[in-house]
Amino acid sequence: MEWLVAIAIGVMTSSGVYLVLRARTFPLVLGLTLISYAVNVFLFVMGRLQIGEAAIISAETTKYTDPLPQALVLTAIVIAFGMTA
Repeated sequence: MEWLVAIAIGVMTSSGVYLVLRARTFPLVLGLTLISYAVNVFLFVMGRLQIGEAAIISAETTKYTDPLPQALVLTAIVIAFGMTA
């Protein structure tokens, strides 16, 4: 499964770079959007999402979900939306 996600991120990044290097406006916007999607997926995968675990560390929890990658992805989505608009 890790290979599939890594290949998907690579394809999105390379397609985005190809579109950014074109000399037209619309492919540039699509390329920036693809690159931002690739970065969002990369950040989200780095967090190693754990389903059904607490997001807050306490004394009785042994496993927890790291909230930092989720916050970074949410912030990146808002910034990308503002850039696209």
